[in-house]
Parts: sequence; structure tokens; C-alpha cells
Amino acid sequence: MLRLSGVSKSFGGIKAVDNVSFSVEANEIHGLIGPNGAGKTTTINLISGLLRVSEGEIEVDGQPIHGLPAEQRARMGVARTFQNLRLFKNLSVRRNIEVAEIQSRKVPAVDQNLVEDAIDRFGLREVLNQTPDSLPYGQMRRLEIVRALALRPKVLMLDEPAAGMNPEETDKLFANLMWLRERHPCSIVLIEHDLKFIMSACEKLTVMNMGSLLASGLPQEVTANKEVIEAYLGLGEH
Repeated sequence: MLRLSGVSKSFGGIKAVDNVSFSVEANEIHGLIGPNGAGKTTTINLISGLLRVSEGEIEVDGQPIHGLPAEQRARMGVARTFQNLRLFKNLSVRRNIEVAEIQSRKVPAVDQNLVEDAIDRFGLREVLNQTPDSLPYGQMRRLEIVRALALRPKVLMLDEPAAGMNPEETDKLFANLMWLRERHPCSIVLIEHDLKFIMSACEKLTVMNMGSLLASGLPQEVTANKEVIEAYLGLGEH
């Protein structure tokens, strides 16, 4: 469903992403992990179109997207959340969701009940008329996920969705992701530093370090990789 081939991004003389290739199968939850500064968010920005690739190709469902603007990629089913929340603070919760839902209505045969089901599942029904800045942090995180889901994505990228959440909220987020993949099958790319969460949720992992691909494969294989242990797991920070 998602394929990166030799993707690089340079800022001046610095390569933030260097010749990265990996693929995500349909309906797969794929973890993208690595130390801070590894290039994970930059990679998500390249897939979503927030940044343009310097080299390489990106395909979604067999279609090349690396030359398309971000809004066209979104209409093709590429949705994402942000590490730092980017909600429309002057719009209600309902309007924030509708901004994305308006685009998905242009797609034939969409599931009209998906958003309403997600609003209930993610606990937003009682706050639809409030503005995001009146909500607790965890609820704002959930709102951003529902807004991305309103695009009826083929590929959903979540950038540290559990950041700032307590253990109970993290457990609920995990349950909601499991519900999501059953309710609306799509590929999920998950950036997260909570290794317990990553190991429980993901079928495959890709590890980045200093902009380059370090390892990719099954979680038990990747976490046993000596280079991964030295570069990431052995740092004692996570």
C-alpha cells in the first residue's frame, strides 16, 4: 500500500533522510522508530507532501505521489497527525472533523457512518461544540486522529500519538487502534517512543538512525539486531 524507494531529503549540505526504502502492506500497522533526530518525522513529512523529496520515489496503492501537492495526496487517501498538535483552534471540534470529511465526500461509496462511529469510540460526542483549546491534552490527540480518519485514508500516519498520555490513556489508544483497523481497514504508520506500545501494536518495524535505514522486519528480529540495540534500544532512554 505504501512504498518508499531510495528516498532522500537534503537541507543544504545536510541529508536529513538518506536513501531510505521500505514498504507497508495493506492493513498493516508498521512502526517507524529510532532515536530523536533519526529522520522519522521528516520521512512522514515527505510521504504526506509537507516536504518534497530530493531524490527517490513514493507510491501509495501503486500510484506515484512524490510529485504531488499535499492536498492531492490527502484526497488520494494519505492522512496524518502531527507530533505537535495542529488543530484549528477557532473552530469547534465538529468543524475540525468536517474540514477533512468534506474532502472524503468527493470519493465514491465512502462509509458515511465511519466518522460518527469514531466520534463515539474516541470519546468526542460530548465536546463536539467546544473548541479544541478547551479540551484536555489527551482528548486533543484523539481529535486529531478522528480528523485524519475522516479522510477515509488508505494510509494513516500517526506521529507520536501516545506522547503526553498517561498509561490508562495509552491503553485506550491501543484499543482504539485495534478497533480502527477492523472498522476501517487501512495501513497505519506509527512513530512512537513507547516500545511496549510499539511491540504490542505493530506487525513490522523500520528503524532509522541519523537519517538512514538501520533495520526493517518483524519486531522480534529488529529488536534483536545488534546495530539497533547499540543505536537505539541500548541508550537507556526509552
